[in-house]
Amino acid sequence: MLPNQTIQKLIQEIKRISGFDCSIWNEKAECLAMTNVKARPRQADVEELIQQYNSQGKEESTGEESLFLLENAEHFYVLAVAGTDDKAVMAGRFGLSHLESLASMNRNKMDKNRFIQSLLLDNLLLVDIYNQAKRLKIPVLQRRVVFLVEPKNADDNLVLETLKGLFSIGIKDFATSVEERHIILVKALEPTEDYEDIQHMADVIVDTLGMEAMVGVRVSYGTIVEELKDVSRSYKEADMAMEVGRIFYSQRRVLSYRVLGIGRLIHQLPASLCEMFLDEVFEGNAMESFEEEELAAVYTFFENNLNISETARKLYVHRNTLVYRLEKIQKKTGLDVRVFEDAMTFKIALMVEKHMRAMKEKES
Repeated sequence: MLPNQTIQKLIQEIKRISGFDCSIWNEKAECLAMTNVKARPRQADVEELIQQYNSQGKEESTGEESLFLLENAEHFYVLAVAGTDDKAVMAGRFGLSHLESLASMNRNKMDKNRFIQSLLLDNLLLVDIYNQAKRLKIPVLQRRVVFLVEPKNADDNLVLETLKGLFSIGIKDFATSVEERHIILVKALEPTEDYEDIQHMADVIVDTLGMEAMVGVRVSYGTIVEELKDVSRSYKEADMAMEVGRIFYSQRRVLSYRVLGIGRLIHQLPASLCEMFLDEVFEGNAMESFEEEELAAVYTFFENNLNISETARKLYVHRNTLVYRLEKIQKKTGLDVRVFEDAMTFKIALMVEKHMRAMKEKES
């Protein structure tokens, strides 16, 4: 079904050119848009034309007004023109031709959207990918990358419209959604564009949506693929980058699958190994006994490269107070985080614990 805005614009254009009021109706004989409420035809006349089309194939009728029917895919449209003379009939036929073009373009757009969604979800055979891409005139051999945009409490349509303004959506690039709260952008790349350019694109998406649409977003992206059939791989990589970032790098607004650090490894560990490691490091559930100020101290300590003086300055505490808090952690775990090896073990354990918590939340 065509958007109401498109239908309203069409009938206003018909009236501007021909001077005749008109309206458009759907297959249920419901009026979708009109130029003048007083000039709309009787609903019964529209219903009668639809019945005659179904039984006799009749596409036009003239009574108190001129009616023209268009069947497009699973939808019917009836264009009603407030007039019965030759000029009104000509205006109606020209209007119907324009309506048919718009409906065909919209159907082609919807076909592309469904194709891209199926492609991303790996729901197509290889032969179907090539056949449908040829029919929809989508290049098969084209460098592409997939971006995943996650808005915070925002309407997906607002994000989509902003992306359309940034990129040539529907021509070379495609934006769609296959799950709630995620917009997927399949971006075509020039031969010279590399990951530095892709990072810049992601930054532009975050900044533009933040400033123009007032929407806070996180953006992730996969690796560059050379063929259309591999787009789903880039999407899965972007999806994994978003999930890893949500667990381990909550402060980052842009996440690259190629730069996930140790978070990538931990994310792929099975639950049994994670539990075994946590039991080894935090024997007796020491993680649950940590106080907030102790965790704040150790996180800041890691951020400042195990520098006692700089960490104390950032926390606005005395050096001895910081040492006391770190020693409390040592008593609970047996790990002295002032020593590099113990610090590394403790940091990995904290990340594994976050991963376990995320898995439990996902299961519940």
